[in-house]
Amino acid sequence: MPTPPDAAAPAPRKGERTRDAVIAAALEFASRVGLEGLTIGALAERIGMSKSGLIAHFGSREDLQLAVLDRYATEFIDEVLRPSLAAPRGMPRLEVMLERWLGRLARELEQGCLMISGAIEYDDRPGPMRDAVVRVIDGWRRELRRAIEQARDAGHLRADVDPDQFVFEVYGLMLILHQDARLLHSPAAVGHARAGLARLIDAARIVPPNPPSRRRPAAAVSSRPNVRRRPAPRRLQGEA
Repeated sequence: MPTPPDAAAPAPRKGERTRDAVIAAALEFASRVGLEGLTIGALAERIGMSKSGLIAHFGSREDLQLAVLDRYATEFIDEVLRPSLAAPRGMPRLEVMLERWLGRLARELEQGCLMISGAIEYDDRPGPMRDAVVRVIDGWRRELRRAIEQARDAGHLRADVDPDQFVFEVYGLMLILHQDARLLHSPAAVGHARAGLARLIDAARIVPPNPPSRRRPAAAVSSRPNVRRRPAPRRLQGEA
């Protein structure tokens, strides 16, 4: 997953601004039709630009697709990874990371997550696009694994927690969220995913020992036997 430079860059030239705008439009389009549905001709028609004009910025359809995937990864870093790295190491960082990922995915459900759809499109198609998708997903999984390891090393998660298994289960929840929301149109998908993440974290969390309870003093016990008094018989009407 690429990391954008922190140093301030010079103001982009007109050609760079045009290319940037084209990539933004292409990313929005690819989110709806997938990376494979993104073509020079379809994009040119959509944004009202000539094919030759697009080819001047992107030598081929594959160059355009790679640029779009790179933009997606950059936006993902800025929205999910960077803010989580600002949180303290351990569970605070891991919880921010998972919540921001869930929040972004929930907003993407209307169109589709490019990282998930790209994995489906290129899982059995060797080539530069598959390699690029693998790099993005591997990079994100490494960041998740690192955050889990840090939470374990900080004593927030049990020492026997397997980071690889943890990542596997987290990723599984996000994939089923995408399927339930996109394919099955389940309105409860996001809530189920959030509950699953909470249950997964709680199962791995180190539970602090319960503080000693402050017992209330027992009530004083009377030395007199607890004998229930029989109620006096009711006086019948007419008795003296």
